[in-house]
Amino acid sequence: MKTLALALTLALSPALSMAADLELGLTIKNHQFVPAELKVPAGKKIKLVVNNLDGTPEEFESHQLNREKVIAGNAKSSIYVGPLSPGKYAFWGEFNMSTARGVLVAE
Repeated sequence: MKTLALALTLALSPALSMAADLELGLTIKNHQFVPAELKVPAGKKIKLVVNNLDGTPEEFESHQLNREKVIAGNAKSSIYVGPLSPGKYAFWGEFNMSTARGVLVAE
């Protein structure tokens, strides 16, 4: 029985390591991120659920967060970040860089 419990724990450990302390929503609408500034707690893993309401894809990109992900049009996708040190972390939409801009503020 202990062997089975250990095997299950080891099998689930990658999924558990991706678990977030907090889930927050971010929307893409009219080629803009809403909200453009999202406050997050420092020191916590964050699951950003990005909902693209536009009919065209957008790429969430951030060098500071080391993340790059294409979100299809009219689709949702999750992006895990953190834990973050206090500070501001810029992100943008690669396909609409003049309008799709935002910042995570870790406090």
